[in-house]
Amino acid sequence: MNCVKEKMSIARYVIDKTVGVLGFLLQRRKISHPIKKPDGRVCVNLGCGLAVAPGWVNVDASLNALFGGAPDALLGILYRISGANRYYKKEEYCRLLHENNFVFHDLSRSLPFTHDSIDYFYSSHFFEHLFPTDAARLLGEMYVTLKVGGVIRIAVPDLAYAVRLYDAGEKKRMLNDYFFVNDLSSYLARHKYMYDFELLSAVLMDAGYKEIQKCAFGEGGVPDLKRLDNRPDETLFVEARR
Repeated sequence: MNCVKEKMSIARYVIDKTVGVLGFLLQRRKISHPIKKPDGRVCVNLGCGLAVAPGWVNVDASLNALFGGAPDALLGILYRISGANRYYKKEEYCRLLHENNFVFHDLSRSLPFTHDSIDYFYSSHFFEHLFPTDAARLLGEMYVTLKVGGVIRIAVPDLAYAVRLYDAGEKKRMLNDYFFVNDLSSYLARHKYMYDFELLSAVLMDAGYKEIQKCAFGEGGVPDLKRLDNRPDETLFVEARR
């Protein structure tokens, strides 16, 4: 068992390094004509993982995004080494990758869209994986990429919820789930920062956003929230407008 874990750990290390190199090589590219929903709106899901919705441009620095349109035989291999087998059945995994539009891009380096081109940005449980300086830079790039009046929705683990766990005596759960995430499968899966509404609002204000508001699960000004929003009890949902 230890030998298997060690091999998987080495494989994940190699994958992380490979993804990092590809992200570096692609950091300057721009997508000038992203796909649109039937109503003409351009909706972008950042750090999407496999939480996607039809008609969205789903951006992620993962093997899933890199090989999204690959044959089922290759996806079957990715299904195991990516860790998706912990959360999805193989048929569901392959269907998601075939039926949705994925873009491979390392968002910790840049945003691959041109100015004033996006109607909506959505991001769920991604910003906590960025260092604060990278998060602030990305939010600034999102601001100039949004059309005037465009909306972003950021969903992150709520620091206030983590503090309530601590106050309730669930200290190990608080530390393991939010601060020292015990996910040996990938360095990229680990948390690098936490936000409450005040902290996230301050970063959004510094980037120029207005009408910053805390939202309820599944409610707000961004399309397809019933498909995209998840983990309601532990999550802070915030929307803002350019």
